[in-house]
Amino acid sequence: MDSDPLVRRMRPFGTTIFAEMSALAVRTGAVNLGQGFPDTDGPAEMLAAAADALRGGQNQYPPGPGIPALRAAIAGHQRRFWNLEYDPDGEVLVTAGATEAIAAAILGLCEPGDEVVCFEPYYDSYAASIALAGAVRRPVTLRPADNGRYAFDPADLRAAFGPRTRLVLLNSPHNPTGKVFDAAELALIAELCQEYDTYAVTDEVYEHVVFTDADSGHVPLASLPGMWERTLRVSSAGKTFSCTGWKVGWASGPARLVAATMRVKQFLTFAGGAPLQPAVAVALALPDSYYDGFRADLQARRDQLVAGLTEAGFGVLSPEGTYFVTTDITALGGRDGMEFCRALPERCGVVAVPTQVFYDDAEAGRRLVRFAFCKRPEVLAEAVSRLRALA
Repeated sequence: MDSDPLVRRMRPFGTTIFAEMSALAVRTGAVNLGQGFPDTDGPAEMLAAAADALRGGQNQYPPGPGIPALRAAIAGHQRRFWNLEYDPDGEVLVTAGATEAIAAAILGLCEPGDEVVCFEPYYDSYAASIALAGAVRRPVTLRPADNGRYAFDPADLRAAFGPRTRLVLLNSPHNPTGKVFDAAELALIAELCQEYDTYAVTDEVYEHVVFTDADSGHVPLASLPGMWERTLRVSSAGKTFSCTGWKVGWASGPARLVAATMRVKQFLTFAGGAPLQPAVAVALALPDSYYDGFRADLQARRDQLVAGLTEAGFGVLSPEGTYFVTTDITALGGRDGMEFCRALPERCGVVAVPTQVFYDDAEAGRRLVRFAFCKRPEVLAEAVSRLRALA
């Protein structure tokens, strides 16, 4: 009998870096800028709607695809902001966060041996979901360009496609780099998807976190010619409404892609978040002033942390979006991000995440470290004060 009962395809995946670093923060009393969760609650209207639903008896199984009010709100939100049309009955699926939507989509669309093109560094659940499906990931590396933004080599992307390519997994705005894919990059991805007749799964959880100094705004891949019919678009409430613990996400796309995802999803969680679903429906209908204020507040926090990291001696790659800023530790004498992050709490009382764990090509990210700025200004100020010890 095998001494390790875990299936071989999952053996490379240990405890997530987020769990390790958050535990380190608790143990050392460090300021946790590692895991990307806000330390404030979401909009009052949403919280009140959740309380009303709890007290109003909405505590049993909701419909598997999600309650009709939320599916209608999701469709309305995408029409309002992105001019994308989805039928709430059959083209929208509510999931246990974006993570489940992505996993269910990969499991539902990929046969063993199929290839998935993705951009590294990538969120760690991507690699695990691809492995669970028995598929093969084909990473394309994002590298810092001369302008301080991340970019990929178009030749690398073309080389990643082949006869076994089943889908492209695209995250924009991108975690952990903060990159927003521009029109030319999206056009190339769309061209290759159509040339090789592949699907696209797009993780757009940071769709409302694109800053005013970005080179371009957020453009859903599904909005490009020829892409709506082959794209499953994924997002969630967690990032936009500061409720990451609610785990209310969704997938939208042509009925056949949503049905394939639902076929798997029903055997993962079936359904969940009954009293939270009507509250998210309320949040999605909030006025533009909410979304504008939310983005402006995060941009101010980004600028606060970027300034502090620069003062502390990091090489800062200022993000165009998301919750995160990536830094180069070379100027501080760092040679390995994992070692640097494990020592950082003892050195100055701050926790960050080593970006190298999000790469297949670990050398490409070995000296890069990610900090989260979705924290209260006073928490960021304390972290910046502690980081000055490194200068």
